[in-house]
Amino acid sequence: MQRAEYFAFRLGVSLFSVVPFPLLYLFSDFLAFLLFHVVGYRRTVTLQNLRGAFPGHSDKAIRHIAARSYRNLSDVLLESLKGFSLSQASLLKRYKIMNPEILDSYYHRGISLIGVTGHYGNWEWGAFAASLQLNHRAVAFYKPLSNRYIDRHMRTSRTQTGTVMRSIYNTQDTFREFADQTCLFLMVADQAPSNIQKAYRVRFLGRETACLHGPENYAKSNNYPVVYFDIQRIKRGTYQVWIKRLIEQPKREARGAITQQYMQTLEKIIRRRPANWLWTHRRWKKDQPAAAADQKDTHHLKSH
Repeated sequence: MQRAEYFAFRLGVSLFSVVPFPLLYLFSDFLAFLLFHVVGYRRTVTLQNLRGAFPGHSDKAIRHIAARSYRNLSDVLLESLKGFSLSQASLLKRYKIMNPEILDSYYHRGISLIGVTGHYGNWEWGAFAASLQLNHRAVAFYKPLSNRYIDRHMRTSRTQTGTVMRSIYNTQDTFREFADQTCLFLMVADQAPSNIQKAYRVRFLGRETACLHGPENYAKSNNYPVVYFDIQRIKRGTYQVWIKRLIEQPKREARGAITQQYMQTLEKIIRRRPANWLWTHRRWKKDQPAAAADQKDTHHLKSH
């Protein structure tokens, strides 16, 4: 079964390698319509999340944001497949870090960093692009896919640009492995934590939210400064990334302060253009009743 899934995946990669971007987005528009209006993939979850974040919005406005967020989701899914065949020149043209020099002073002093972002815009291409535009060695954490063949292909493809891919389940060992190198450790940390007891709780998008403790804990234990990567879609298939300093001296920060700063930064970005965030995440699943599960949610899309 895994081999069959892998061959289907490779067929998709091969197909989209020759599909021009304008046609890619016609596919994306159809896929978004299918997911939102026909299949109803996590539609109830998405609408609940949006209503909680924007209680003053009308139902029409909420559904408009939701529909656009599904276009964002389908764009990212198809762009991810397209990304496996993009040349480095094309990637640099379409995914540009606008102020890489902000990290130069850290690099020349041999200071490693933790870079955080959210499931916003196209975070996937960041794993390809970081090493091409930054002096730090990029080490990206990701959740391994259940299909080991697809997982291996993804890791191999992304490391061709110089980025090191490491499983989130080996985070502590990875920090030890690269302790003697000047690295940028990349973390997408806005999903719901599996262990609520270890989570930090902050106010995020209008409600108390359990947050992953990893970025803050590793920043404090290693005293690595924290920066945020703000990914903005300029037009479909073209992104600009702005680096923002968040924390300079993590060990001096009170417990939870780094997580609070990260989530506040992300919230400001989301509220400016809410459709670009991944609202399909069951972000507040521990706080929502089981009855809220979408009746049509029988499909499982993977984000990685």
